[in-house]
Amino acid sequence: MPDAVIQPDPPDAPRPKKVRRGILSGFRIRKKLIVLHTSFSLVLAVLLLVALRPALSKVIVQGEQAQAAVALELIRADGPVRPLASPQRLREDIGRVTVMVGDARSVGLTDAQATRVRETGELPLSDTRDGAGIAVLMGVDEFAVVRARNNATRKAVNLVYMLLIVSLLAGYAFVAGALEALVLPRHVYTPIRAMLDADEAVRRGDRLAELVPESLIPADELGEIMRSRNVSVASLRRHEDELATALTMLESTAVDLRKKNHLLEAARRNLEGADRLASLGMMSAGIAHELNTPLAVVKGLVDKIASGQDLSPTERALLARVVARLEKLSDGLLDFARVRPPRLVTTDLHQVVQEAWTLVRLDRSTMAPGPRIDLTNEVPEATMLRCDADRLIQVFVNLIRNAVGVIRETGVNPGRVVVSSHPILREGEDWLSITVADNGPGIAPEVIDRLFEPFASTRLDAEGTGLGLAVSKGIVHEHGGVLVARNASEKDPNADPDPHGAVFEILLPKDPAGLFGDIE
Repeated sequence: MPDAVIQPDPPDAPRPKKVRRGILSGFRIRKKLIVLHTSFSLVLAVLLLVALRPALSKVIVQGEQAQAAVALELIRADGPVRPLASPQRLREDIGRVTVMVGDARSVGLTDAQATRVRETGELPLSDTRDGAGIAVLMGVDEFAVVRARNNATRKAVNLVYMLLIVSLLAGYAFVAGALEALVLPRHVYTPIRAMLDADEAVRRGDRLAELVPESLIPADELGEIMRSRNVSVASLRRHEDELATALTMLESTAVDLRKKNHLLEAARRNLEGADRLASLGMMSAGIAHELNTPLAVVKGLVDKIASGQDLSPTERALLARVVARLEKLSDGLLDFARVRPPRLVTTDLHQVVQEAWTLVRLDRSTMAPGPRIDLTNEVPEATMLRCDADRLIQVFVNLIRNAVGVIRETGVNPGRVVVSSHPILREGEDWLSITVADNGPGIAPEVIDRLFEPFASTRLDAEGTGLGLAVSKGIVHEHGGVLVARNASEKDPNADPDPHGAVFEILLPKDPAGLFGDIE
């Protein structure tokens, strides 16, 4: 079988939409899960850190502000508040306290902060490098600022951050490990591997391994896909088996048909030969009648020669014409009886019809006393057609003889048989339409459907073998043509005012290439 040729799409054909592939589309499932788990854990850690940091920072600031307030009360209890020469370090790992006394600018307060301190008496301060603290009003324009930095608390908060990160990583590791060890191999990787192995078996044609075993199918959506696949593969194999069975039956039927076609072709050839022999048998009596007169003339002239008399020029010319007539009759019968391999030759259709009429006239029943029957050959002379002339003569002999028989049987007088032709164009090819029409009673409706069946008992072939019309249709079909029958109508060329009778129409291609070979 030749390779299929892929035709390009037409310019106006719709283009298929380009499918956007994700970043992870090229990864295998295990890599996708690792990337997704890691990304989820990192995003969750960042969200938790972002959410917890403000709250923990607020706890640190409030604690350092409380420590600053306690330190201020302790300093007040010892006497007037004095600024420390340097930050008071409680312990390097614990923290330090800073006290500043003076006007707003010297203690680092803004005008807004100083105003609020004057209104409320004290103001909590936010976290700076020295920690969070509190500002109080000591006099009209004198302020005290105490800041405390709790390093221990800050270390504890950082430890919480670290523990949170470690917990998230440990949780991710535990979840990923549990999935990889307990869930994914059993419920994802093994089923997928089983499907891949089954698909590979399908490609190899291994029917024993192309279905996924039921023990490997999980009870989830993936399992539903695997069961659906098994059902589809089983249905496909069942259809393949049915198709193979049908193909086997078709091949067996094709072999039987070839045998039957061979037998039918042999039977058709036998029918054609039987019809030809029957026609020769019916012509044999007519031959004797046709030969009597020429033989009598020849006998008389031969007797005259035998008696020693010379023939006159007129008698010699008569003898030559009579001998030519006898030769023509003999050649016509021999040609009609001879079985040659079918072949196409360029033939004058007018001469074919004339020869057929000559052969029909040899039929004794045609020459018997009765209604006068005229044959009109309206096929134009030099109407050339590539055909097997011998076989077409047999067609016209059958059709004309049937028409003559019907006319004689029904007593139509005078009888008339007209053979005519005209060119037509079919599907861009030149064809000929040839009609054989008579003025008999026509074709009975009950027999027209089975007119061309072998041995059909119809009046149109009552005096023949019952094969003439079937053989004629087969010969026309050999030439790539069609033979149809109908009753005459007003639409027929040269129709009578009151048209009646049978019309047989032969449609033939003028040059039926490829039939019988191409031999001139």
